[in-house]
Amino acid sequence: MSTKPLLPIVLMAFLFLGISCQEPAEKEDVNEKLTSWLDEKHEESLQKSPLRLTSLGRKDRYDEIDDMSLQALEDETQWMQESVEELKAEFNYDELDEQGQLSYDLWVYQNEMKQKEVKYAPMEYVFDQMTSIHTRLPNMLINFHKVDSLQDMEAYISRVEKMGRASEQLLDRAESQAENNILPPRFALEIVQKQSRSLLKGQPFEDTEEASAIFQDVTKKINALVEAELISEEKAEELKESSRQTLLKVFKPAYENLIAWTEKELPNTEETPTGVSRHENGAEYYDYKLSASTTTNLTADEIHNIGLQEVKRIQEEMKAIKEEVGFEGDLQAFFKFINEDKQFYFPNTDEGRQAYLDLATKYIDEITEKLPDYFGILPKADLEVKRVEAFREQDGAPQHYMAGTPDGSRSGTYYVHLSDMTSMPKSTLEGVAYHEGNPGHHMQISIAQELEDIPKFRTQGGYNAYVEGWALYSEKLAKEMGQYENPYYDFGRLVNEIWRAIRLVVDTGLHSKGWTEADAIKYFSENSSVSDGAIQAEVRRYMVIPGQATGYKIGMLKIGELRLKAEQELGDDFNVKEFHDLILGSGALPLNYLEQQVDSWIEQNKGNA
Repeated sequence: MSTKPLLPIVLMAFLFLGISCQEPAEKEDVNEKLTSWLDEKHEESLQKSPLRLTSLGRKDRYDEIDDMSLQALEDETQWMQESVEELKAEFNYDELDEQGQLSYDLWVYQNEMKQKEVKYAPMEYVFDQMTSIHTRLPNMLINFHKVDSLQDMEAYISRVEKMGRASEQLLDRAESQAENNILPPRFALEIVQKQSRSLLKGQPFEDTEEASAIFQDVTKKINALVEAELISEEKAEELKESSRQTLLKVFKPAYENLIAWTEKELPNTEETPTGVSRHENGAEYYDYKLSASTTTNLTADEIHNIGLQEVKRIQEEMKAIKEEVGFEGDLQAFFKFINEDKQFYFPNTDEGRQAYLDLATKYIDEITEKLPDYFGILPKADLEVKRVEAFREQDGAPQHYMAGTPDGSRSGTYYVHLSDMTSMPKSTLEGVAYHEGNPGHHMQISIAQELEDIPKFRTQGGYNAYVEGWALYSEKLAKEMGQYENPYYDFGRLVNEIWRAIRLVVDTGLHSKGWTEADAIKYFSENSSVSDGAIQAEVRRYMVIPGQATGYKIGMLKIGELRLKAEQELGDDFNVKEFHDLILGSGALPLNYLEQQVDSWIEQNKGNA
């Protein structure tokens, strides 16, 4: 018997009972309302940070610098808590669709992590050699503060004037920490001192022909305004003199005060320290850092053991390549060969440095052409490969990526430390290019910033395990895409991967097992071909940024695990382009939420099949 006549009867019944057939539209309205609300809150949050606005390519509060006090962090945390209370009062979770619920969950999750951040803020080193404001602020002015008008240049000078206040606030926090015996290792303050002195080299701080990095930038930007006929020569000289005086009266004293503080505290620092466990409440603080970095509940012991297992597994793959190239000798001998043979290094000259940049660019260009075979969503933003500025360059320090602006006005930048070419082997270059460029950081972050159907805070957020896990996954994906034709460069890929596995062992060793810097360096050197200079720079990085280095391998393992699960459950219906678009299409996520997304996608595809 036909069932067709039932459709209008059912429809009439819904109308008679007063049940709306427009429920999907109402749901959509609720989700749109949530997105609008979250965008408003995100904008409120952004307006609290002039520097973050600048990093996004915006010129709001362009003449200001953030409040660096602990009170400002506490105020921001209180605001975040109040926003979550408002969220829960305004929106019924059950009325939201899947993406709406995810946005709701992520806002609540961010608040939970913010409450922990403020709790442990007194234990975060204020000054270290890696991420502190003493190098980040000049870098921000030089690379992010665009000058397109007279007003922009005046804003630049205003920001230099405000550096004195920001520096005082940070020194107050550092002195308070020192009173509670919270000081970074001695090497960290020694490097901070060196970096600060480097910023004061040249004009207007010294009577030399060469300009300092900051004054060179000032002069270049003012001259560009003259060339564009936006200001007169007379106005340009006025701006240069104003900049000179501000640098001498504010910038120089701020860095001299920082140098003086490091000199005062250096005798109180430990020359051969262990990790943060040496501080009061250090173990509890490290547990927080692990949870924040991995977005999991894995313990230090669990992460340590995962690292040991991964090191052992990867070394077996390394041995296979050693056999493939016909090397006679054990893995340690092969490490020594890779480390010392001149064929694996560019000359330690400007020509060699440029050759490194050119080769990295070549590999990124090659793989970019293959992206449409593995991805449906592609980035629009440009990418630049660039040497790190001299004032913050460190021998052997790891390469890094700085995102472009959401509107594309500033390209993403892959930065390379090239001061010591003996620490920059060709063998690992290819994998690092994919990690920092495409399909790694540049692609993932650019796609996130370009997403249009989710709240803005999700397009501009980042979770360490997801972001770094994706970049490390990308190094391996590049092999699937037909890269690493040179077996030595494929070995370099494994060097990069074992590097991240070693991080699990070393980071937890330092911060939860009482390892010293020497212990960490010994384990690192015995299990990899990474150069001595790079190993020391790496270990010192882990010591001042506890937990961060564990996110890479934990995130990569989770993404690989989710892909394997999808392949096994979907079989021939698995589509790698759809999987990658799923991973990248919702912005950065904590790993448990990423897993929920993949599980839902698997079930949906099973239903479609």
